[in-house]
Amino acid sequence: MRIVLTGGGTGGHIYPAVAVGKHMLQNDPDTKLLYIGTAKGMESRVVPEQGIPFEAIEITGFRRKLSFENVKTIVRFLKGAQRSKSLLREFKPDVVIGTGGYVCGPVVYAAAKLGIPTFIHEQNAIPGLTNQFLSRYADHVGVSFPESASQFPKAKETSFTGNPCATNVLRAVPGKGLQSLGLPPSSRLALVVGGSRGARALNEAMIEMAPSLDRIKDAHVVFVTGEIYYESTKERIAEAAPEAHKKLTLVPYLHNMAEVLKDAALVVSRSGASSLAEITALGLPSILIPSPNVTNNHQEANARSLVSAGAAEILLEKDLSGETLLREMEELLGDPARMKAMSAATAKLAVPDSANRIMEELMRMKGKRW
Repeated sequence: MRIVLTGGGTGGHIYPAVAVGKHMLQNDPDTKLLYIGTAKGMESRVVPEQGIPFEAIEITGFRRKLSFENVKTIVRFLKGAQRSKSLLREFKPDVVIGTGGYVCGPVVYAAAKLGIPTFIHEQNAIPGLTNQFLSRYADHVGVSFPESASQFPKAKETSFTGNPCATNVLRAVPGKGLQSLGLPPSSRLALVVGGSRGARALNEAMIEMAPSLDRIKDAHVVFVTGEIYYESTKERIAEAAPEAHKKLTLVPYLHNMAEVLKDAALVVSRSGASSLAEITALGLPSILIPSPNVTNNHQEANARSLVSAGAAEILLEKDLSGETLLREMEELLGDPARMKAMSAATAKLAVPDSANRIMEELMRMKGKRW
């Protein structure tokens, strides 16, 4: 099968597309992939690193307020659609998959106009603007949360697929994450991560709590700072808590996130949809700190879907400090029964066969249309 993948802006849109592509390749090595993104987006770096051919178009997102910039965006959209049509005619895909972010708008739209089967995937509990727009053109909409299906009233077909990042993380080999961090195999790992680019508020909280990390018993903390915050956070922690390295490992980014998650006992994280898919797939207890800087506050909606199931704790950023985070981690890690109950509740929310559900839908679409 020949597949075009598109989606960008954040890891939450990129990694699900990559996960589907990899799953298709594992099931059929003759699969041919092409990823269409933007040259300035995170996808331009991440996708080639995954060995997937990449092409770029120029496009920007709409502003929610009336603005002359939106006129320019419409022009870029039309040009992006024309460029997409050229790429699609040349590659001749059997199906086009869009995973959100404004870049997939002109690509999926162009594919629909060319009569190519199209599938869009919505990761969040509250759908994004691009996927809502595309749902009237796409042949099928896959959702990560069952309640999201009703928010696509103009879609031709919808199905509950879960998030394909769940399938990808299950392939990780136990022990490799600890080994990559230079930690003993017996280490009890508490992973703290602020998303693919890091989070300033979480870095500030970690700096504040570093001198008191010995309150967390029998656990080693790994903190993913984000590349732009790494040097300053490292320097400030070294100054505030010279002995912190005994309990804390700082890294700017994890290229093997799946392996490290596989070895974690507790995760402190933003509540992007891909992160939650990985957490639930592994049945991990978590403390979720939703980013308030996202459209429609969708990360809080994502987080509360886990909290209501008894699978996670939530700590809003307005309440975040070194002390509040340390207290949450200390109490949870010190309560094995509570950790076990949360783990069981989390596992019930998992959709470990998500990538396979999407693959089956793609095969059905291909058979129906081609």
